[in-house]
Amino acid sequence: MAVNVAVVRETSSNERRVALTPEVAKKLKGKGASVLIEQGAGDPASFPDAAYKDAEVAGDAAATLGRADVLLKVQPPSLEEIAQLREGSVVIGLLQPHLAPERIRALRDRKITAFAMELLPRTTRAQAMDVLSSQAGVAGYKAVLIAAEASPKFFPMLTTAAGTIRPSKVLIVGAGVAGLQAIATARRLGAQVEGFDVRPETKEQIESLGAKFLDLGVSAAGSGGYARELTAEEREQQQRALAEHLKGIDVIVTTAAVPGRKAPRIISTAMVEGMKPGAVIVDIAAETGGNVELSEAGRTVVSKNGVSVIGPVNLASSAPIHASEMYSRNLFNFLELSLKDGALNLDWDDELIAKTCLTHAGEIRHEPTRTLVDGS
Repeated sequence: MAVNVAVVRETSSNERRVALTPEVAKKLKGKGASVLIEQGAGDPASFPDAAYKDAEVAGDAAATLGRADVLLKVQPPSLEEIAQLREGSVVIGLLQPHLAPERIRALRDRKITAFAMELLPRTTRAQAMDVLSSQAGVAGYKAVLIAAEASPKFFPMLTTAAGTIRPSKVLIVGAGVAGLQAIATARRLGAQVEGFDVRPETKEQIESLGAKFLDLGVSAAGSGGYARELTAEEREQQQRALAEHLKGIDVIVTTAAVPGRKAPRIISTAMVEGMKPGAVIVDIAAETGGNVELSEAGRTVVSKNGVSVIGPVNLASSAPIHASEMYSRNLFNFLELSLKDGALNLDWDDELIAKTCLTHAGEIRHEPTRTLVDGS
């Protein structure tokens, strides 16, 4: 019997993405799966029901969830949605395992097999399934557009009858996927761009995009593609050098993050107050505590000296068509590992499946989450 892959409308505030696009619905059908989608689920991302020619459009969320063998999600399922799923069904999405222990308990108690895509191993084989990278790229692009709109200066150099306008000096903090996309976008807009990251191996990537690598004399090369935590002495050295450099910067976009943990604090209030009046900071990490001390998620804070600190939320959702297309393809590539002739066959010897699993058969499989939820 064909597996039922289902999608419901996202209910989280300001979420416009959808976990399944018409393109991927067609691919799933080609793999022998049946596809169910709640009426209007794709509307916020500009994918109307009529576009889902290879899916059955169900009347409401309850009807869709009750028939789902596999539920694809962007944001974590609500407790109500979990309760409407059948025991033993599968959920795949960004499940934020470090938040809302009651949600993890509900998934466990319903014996739901939950795959948290943020737990996906960062290997070459997993790149086509890496939702964190695909969505971070959208965030980096959008953050620079927000900064350019908010800045009281032009980004590019302009030659006018009134004289030459010098380009804005833009600093991108963090050279992961979001940071590199931000660098590329700021360069396209004509700004004079620098990139800063405590991992020395990012220097070549930053310079390949036409930006200058900002070297503050501190290296924090870590494992898994992430930076290690700095020592107190290293941090103090970095802070002093960075504070001095920021005095000449017009726009900053901060992108430093570690999945499942609070964002590293990089820019203090004192640093902001040492910058030029009219400078703009966009902190992508505002939702997880912020790279900037003054950041507040969903708000713009203006410092005493007139620097605007913008804390955007859910940036990927602000480009819902392309963000949904990439996200949906990521989920399909992950689900395809387990689809055999239209049936679901989970191979627990596959590290991508095993290490991405959050809950299964009434257990919390991810040890850090189990410790957080149960204290054991």
